[in-house]
Amino acid sequence: GCNYSYCSFYFVSAIYELSCEAYKHLGKTSNYYWIDPDGSGTLGPLKVYCNMTEDKVWTTVYHDLQMQTSVGGNSPEKLSVLQLNYSATMDQISAITSSAEYCEQFISYSCKMSRLLNTPEGSPYTWWVGKANEKHYYWGGSGPGIQKCACGIERNCTDPKYYCNCDADYKQWRKDSGMLSYKEHLPVSQVVVGDLDRPGSEAKVSVGPVRCQGDRNYWNAASFVTSSSYLHFSTFQGETSADISFYFKTSASDGVFLENLGNTDFIKLELKSATEVSFSFDVGNGPVEIVVRSPNPLNDDQWHRVNAERNVKQASLQVDQLPLEVRKAPTEGHTRLELYSQLYVGAAGGQRGFLGCIRSLRMNGVTLDLEERAKVTPGVKPGCSGHCTSYGMYCANGGKCVEKYNGYSCDCSKTAYDGPFCIKDVGAFFEEGMWLRYNFHSPGTSAKDLVSRTLLSSADPEITAPDLSLNKEELSFSFSTTKSPCVLLYVSSYTPDFMAVLVNPSGNLQIRYNLGGTKEPYNIDIDHRNMANGQPHTVNVTRNGRDIILQLDHYPPTSYSLPATSDIQFNSPKALFLGKVIEIGKIDQDIYKYNTPGFTGCLSRVQFNQIAPLKAALRPTNASSHVHIQGELVESNCGASPLTIPPMSAATDPWHLDSASADFPYNGQAIGDGVNRNSAIIGGVIAVVIFTILCTLVFLIRYMFRHKGTYHTNEAKGAESAESADAAIMNNDPNFTETIDESKKEWLI
Repeated sequence: GCNYSYCSFYFVSAIYELSCEAYKHLGKTSNYYWIDPDGSGTLGPLKVYCNMTEDKVWTTVYHDLQMQTSVGGNSPEKLSVLQLNYSATMDQISAITSSAEYCEQFISYSCKMSRLLNTPEGSPYTWWVGKANEKHYYWGGSGPGIQKCACGIERNCTDPKYYCNCDADYKQWRKDSGMLSYKEHLPVSQVVVGDLDRPGSEAKVSVGPVRCQGDRNYWNAASFVTSSSYLHFSTFQGETSADISFYFKTSASDGVFLENLGNTDFIKLELKSATEVSFSFDVGNGPVEIVVRSPNPLNDDQWHRVNAERNVKQASLQVDQLPLEVRKAPTEGHTRLELYSQLYVGAAGGQRGFLGCIRSLRMNGVTLDLEERAKVTPGVKPGCSGHCTSYGMYCANGGKCVEKYNGYSCDCSKTAYDGPFCIKDVGAFFEEGMWLRYNFHSPGTSAKDLVSRTLLSSADPEITAPDLSLNKEELSFSFSTTKSPCVLLYVSSYTPDFMAVLVNPSGNLQIRYNLGGTKEPYNIDIDHRNMANGQPHTVNVTRNGRDIILQLDHYPPTSYSLPATSDIQFNSPKALFLGKVIEIGKIDQDIYKYNTPGFTGCLSRVQFNQIAPLKAALRPTNASSHVHIQGELVESNCGASPLTIPPMSAATDPWHLDSASADFPYNGQAIGDGVNRNSAIIGGVIAVVIFTILCTLVFLIRYMFRHKGTYHTNEAKGAESAESADAAIMNNDPNFTETIDESKKEWLI
């Protein structure tokens, strides 16, 4: 904000943005920032915390009330008043809440023999005071006019006769808490606590900061589709000071942004040419014009910001981050801008109007509602004619919507998909012995390029490629095969670290991590689903630090955790292999075994973080130089994502190994009717003996695997007894009982 005496300071350095949203679009990251929500209005700047981690930015304003502030304890006073002092004035916070899409504030009341809202019919003992000093008798998790707490709304209060846990008046500690989200009432300025005058009455109050999300003013926009289109508003009141700011984007080379006329006085902003913006006005001393010239075209269909200010001392114009143009006012003469006509945004008085989009138009700190006015005005559309706003959701699987004047397109380059909407799987058929290697860095690629292209996590672009390390990975792909064992995917490194996705000899999927710190690699075994059944299967693995989430086909995601001793950095990733691992140095023994003869089948839409190796191999892209292929890679959708139908049951699945014949085909002649009984009896005895030996072997192997620690989730050696490991499996795996039944079936045939 500013007043006349120090407005000139703002011309010299427009240092404050209007909101956190504006800082985000300058490429800033989460931090404390000064914002000035009403521009040159009277409010002045305030310091807030801007959280940029989500699509919509959160703006947070803090106060000085400690969490869990104790009140009462045999207090003789009837009421205890807790005052909250914010790092901003109530008017400043109101400016934030009114332009936000959503606001919330956490509030909590912990009680021991201290009633809260005195539900269902009594008059409340405790209330809070919000904006405009209004008292409110609802609590967090509830809404205006409903004298209830969250448990009353959800019908899960400790005592169902009451609508708040605290209203049951128990001698044990209870709590009512939740979010206040009716933003017209926020922020909380006071909490008044009543029921504290009895022996044993105690309470603790917590109030969180005010958090607001989104900025409706920042995106309030209108599209001018003909050069005679305009919106009109009431006369601009800017006699002694004017502060006008907005964003525009256009592909036209000229047009009037806005104009307001008086008898001879006027104020006007226009795009004079593809590289010039003009601010002109007359306060009675003759017309004054300030022009900012841009070295680059401004009609590039990208957003540009204009800020024009005028007071009795001087006037200024700024476009984007270009140098500020300032013009001093004459020392003598008129100073008041006297306007009578309506304010025209767009074409005025037969002039060629602006073609394109204008948004976030603020005049003296007030955002004009362009969208509402555009809804009832021919030739102007509410919102921006940018098609991505309407159709961006059709760009699937991480595809990026790209604006075009007569439509839009989807940029699928950072995805493992193809096609106009990034929904076509890019996949291939692998013949036996074929493999693909994707090098994370190739000769002649700087580490900086590597980091930016693949988004492997590194904050320092100066470090060399082998020094990169990952704290998290996201891997997704689909595959189909009928042969096991095999290596589906393997990520190697310049250290012993690796990650692998395997199909073991029984056709079960295994994810294997070796990040150091443990004697054996950490395995996740999915023992109860045969994946080598010729059907397409999808695999999604996300690791963040120690936490791993695995999702298979349409089954619910399952969480796992690396052992406490394991490192959580995947150090110096080197290359990604599909189908087979051809890597120098020592290779894990099982993986070495599974490597022969190699994977036969289909792989599709493989994506590791920002890398799509199959797509790089099959589509000429910048990344194609990273790919090396052994054998002929044939594009195919045979491994494309499966339909979301439940898997076949063991009884009907032709690939399920549910009979001895699947493992041990009978090589002799078929036993006919004429075969003698003795051979049949001898055969029976032999079968029983073999069966007994097999059973013994199975239990021995199972016992060994339990203690070896590779059963299911590969607990650290000797960390827990087999019983507790089983208990853990049963707790974690809802399909466990079904698993035991299936394995019994399998071995008892």
